Amino acid sequence: MQKPKLSLKGRALRYLSQREHSRLELARKLSPYVGEGEDLDAVLDWLRDAKFLSAERFSESLVHRRSARFGNHRILAELQSHQLSAEDMENRKAEMQETELARAVALLHRKFPAAPADQEDKYKQIRFLQQRGFSSSSIRAAMQAEREDLL
Repeated sequence: MQKPKLSLKGRALRYLSQREHSRLELARKLSPYVGEGEDLDAVLDWLRDAKFLSAERFSESLVHRRSARFGNHRILAELQSHQLSAEDMENRKAEMQETELARAVALLHRKFPAAPADQEDKYKQIRFLQQRGFSSSSIRAAMQAEREDLL
């Protein structure tokens, strides 16, 4: 027996029940399922008005999911790709700025528990943090932070 076909609204609610989505991301996921006579923008507007779809909740969720592994530059770039408002971007940037150094130190010490043995090892650790999107000031401070004896 075949499963009944989900409506756009039902499919959107299923996606939103799994995790928060941006309006752009949800529109991209739902666009292949738009049938004749269905209006995707109307469904997205209804979801926003019913408080199922929220840019603020989405940005908080994304920052929370990514903050343990990535720096501010990388997270802000991802937020920007979802076309969030400038106000929302500024709020997230201010929140993340307060914790970037602590996150950089925690990530560096988790990945590299021992202090660098030579210049090559030091550059490897610096590149690791750069690729993760941390600022140069946070990288410099994280490299100077004392390593805990984890052994």
